[in-house]
Amino acid sequence: MNEKLERYDEIGNWDFSKINFVAEYENNWDMYEEIKKYSNEKSLILDLGTGGGEKVISNMPKNVGMIIGTDLSPKMIETANENLKNHPDLKVKFSVMDNLKIEFPDKLFDIVSARHTIINAKEIYRVLNENGVLIVRGVDKFDSWDLKELFGGGQCFKDEIAISKKDYEDIKEAGFKEVELIELKANEYYKTKEDLLALLLKVPILDEFSMKIRNEEILNKKMNLFEEYVKKNTTPKGIVLKRMYYGIVAKK
Repeated sequence: MNEKLERYDEIGNWDFSKINFVAEYENNWDMYEEIKKYSNEKSLILDLGTGGGEKVISNMPKNVGMIIGTDLSPKMIETANENLKNHPDLKVKFSVMDNLKIEFPDKLFDIVSARHTIINAKEIYRVLNENGVLIVRGVDKFDSWDLKELFGGGQCFKDEIAISKKDYEDIKEAGFKEVELIELKANEYYKTKEDLLALLLKVPILDEFSMKIRNEEILNKKMNLFEEYVKKNTTPKGIVLKRMYYGIVAKK
């Protein structure tokens, strides 16, 4: 098991409800509204990288045929199944699966969704039916760029091509006929530095920051940089983090 998977197993959920922040977006694109737009009472939906199932349970359309949520982390799926116990009426199932090796037959799904996770466009194309739709929400290269520059690294910091562009090109190459790429800029305002720190310890914006740091000297250096960022980016609304997401809607 690699270090990242071990960390996700350790975290065990993608519940951010205890982190106090507000987000202001430049546009109102929402992947779950897109999923609702393309779904009906018979739709079979595959949600890749489902985490602890929090988004599937709270945001996915309820009146569909079935939703299958998958994640590589067994602990995340264990959490998802625990969360599902409180919603017995939902037509949802969760299963451990690698996004890059989709273990379902050809042309099975009406919709495939993927939020903040890696994808294999060719595999997704294979499992979508002839009128199938892929809906993606991702975190792009220049996400939290001020923070990454201060730390001198982070998620996709040295990538030559933005994740959004790579996903877009891979999806078109896989054979999708209509592919739309949407830029999603947002300012997130964290109420306290403890709220911002809780985010950074949970998500891989700064990969080395979210992993366990056993060297006290390195830890102190990271925390000093964190305090510097907080000082520079505290506003009347809170501590601002400039986010760069993207959305993709692709039709087969």
